Amino acid sequence: MTPPPAADAAHMQLCTFSLDGLHFGVDVLQVQEVLRFQEMTPVPLAPPETRGLINLRGQVVPAVDLRLRLGLAERPLDGLAPEDQPMNVIVRAGDDTVSLLVDQIGDVVEPAADALEPPPETLTGRVRDVVTGVYKLDGQLLLVMDADRTLNLPARA
Repeated sequence: MTPPPAADAAHMQLCTFSLDGLHFGVDVLQVQEVLRFQEMTPVPLAPPETRGLINLRGQVVPAVDLRLRLGLAERPLDGLAPEDQPMNVIVRAGDDTVSLLVDQIGDVVEPAADALEPPPETLTGRVRDVVTGVYKLDGQLLLVMDADRTLNLPARA
């Protein structure tokens, strides 16, 4: 598989975050901003992964629970302490702006392009569908997520 497109693949920067014990990175060119947890307005009849709508300075943006989108363990949103609330990674894909709810935000990293490896065989399900490659960083794998693929996954029933 090929890495996600970037302005200069030799200098790709990835916004990193964690999700259910996995570490992901998404091309910073697709990230608009990162925000603390925002109050959401529920959307009747929406799939469970669409947790609601947030108001982003007057723009209505859907908030997608990335754990549910990828088939990982569900995180309850009610009754969590402020520091345990999910964070919002606001991404742009085409004309769409979407908030991805993630567990924690990491740093922006700039791994060497030649260190990108194919996704391991141990990745399964929906995670495998959205990961284009991996980097080995400080004893952990950084899974490179394609935001377009992630947003275009069909909703889970």
